Amino acid sequence: MRTPDHRQQKMFFYVSVEERVPKNHSLRPVKAMVEECLKALDERFSKMYSSIGRPSIAPERLLKALLLQVLYSIRSERALIEHIDFNMLFRWFIGLHLDEPVWNHSTFSKNRDRLIESDIAVSFLKSVLAKAEEQGLLSREHFSVDGTLLEAWASLKSFRPKDGPPDKSGTPASGEGRNPEVDFHGEKRKNETHASTTDPESLLARKGKGKEAKLSYTGHALMENRNGLVVNAVVTRATGTCEREAAVELLWGIEGQHRITVGADKAYDTKGFVKDCRGMRITPHVAQKRKDSAIDQRTTRHEGYSVSQRKRKRIEEIFGWLKTVACLRKLRHRGVRKVNWIFTFAAAAYNLVRMRNLAVV
Repeated sequence: MRTPDHRQQKMFFYVSVEERVPKNHSLRPVKAMVEECLKALDERFSKMYSSIGRPSIAPERLLKALLLQVLYSIRSERALIEHIDFNMLFRWFIGLHLDEPVWNHSTFSKNRDRLIESDIAVSFLKSVLAKAEEQGLLSREHFSVDGTLLEAWASLKSFRPKDGPPDKSGTPASGEGRNPEVDFHGEKRKNETHASTTDPESLLARKGKGKEAKLSYTGHALMENRNGLVVNAVVTRATGTCEREAAVELLWGIEGQHRITVGADKAYDTKGFVKDCRGMRITPHVAQKRKDSAIDQRTTRHEGYSVSQRKRKRIEEIFGWLKTVACLRKLRHRGVRKVNWIFTFAAAAYNLVRMRNLAVV
C-alpha cells in the first residue's frame, strides 16, 4: 500500500534530543572531554563576568559553538548561527533545547570578542592537555617544532607606502569601482616601506623560492612526539627570523628541568638557535644543511636523532588539519591578537579530535 505524502502535522511532539543522537556518534566522546575541560575553567569564567547586569551568552555554550565552527569548517558566525537554529546535533552538543531561541549573530560575535580579549584559549588548551596527561598520551622528553604561513584577510591592493604620496600601486590600471585592476609590475614593495591599510600587522612573506608572496602571519606549533598532540601554539608576524624566535619562546614554556630533544627542519639549523637550545638543556635534533651545519656527528650519530627526524614530519598533519578543517588557510580575523586566539583554540580542537581517535584505536 502506498503511503500518502501529505499528513496532518501533530500539535505536540515529545522528542528527546539525547535519544536522536546515535550512541556511537563521533561527537559524543568529544563532548564528554569538552565538558570536563570547561568545568576546570569555571572559576576563570566567574572572574570574567559581572554578577549584575543583563545576562549574556554562557561562556561554556559560546566555546562549544566555536568548537563546532572549527570541527565542521563553518566560515562565518552568521552561518554558524543558522546551523545551530536548524541542526539538532548542534543544539545537543551546545546544550540548547529544541524550543530554546538561538542568539543573534551580531550578539554572538560581540560575546566572542570578550573571550578573544582574554587568554581563555590558552587556558582551554592547557585544560585539554591536562586531560591528555591523565590518559598518559603526552611525552615529556621528545618534541618537534615548526611554523607555517597563514594568509591574512587583506588584499595585495591594500599594500601601500607608509610615508609620502601614494605610488601607482594605488592607481587603477583600468576601470573604476571598489575593486579596480591594479598593476604592480616593476615596483619595489617591501615591508620596510609598505604596509597593508586593511591589516597593518600582516607582512608580505613567502614560504620558499619560487612561491608567490602574500600578506601573512606565521603560526607556530610545538608537538610532543608520542602521539602528535599540540602542547603549545602561537602566532607571530611573518618576519624572516620569527620561526626560530617563536620556537625558543615555546620551548621555554616546557615545565621541568629534565633534558629533552626537539626535532625541526633545516630552517632551524643555525648557530643561534642551537646555542639557545643547549642553554636550556635541550638537544636540538634539527635537519642538517648541506653546508655549515650548526650540529655535527656528536648529535646525529645517536639513534634518537633519526627517530626525531621521522617524528617531526607529523607536525605537517597538524598544519594541514588547521588549514583545511579549521579553515585557517585564509584567515577570517585581523591582528596578531585575534589570529593568535583562533589559532590556539583550533589547536585545542585538533587535540580533542586526536584524543578521540586514539581512544577508539
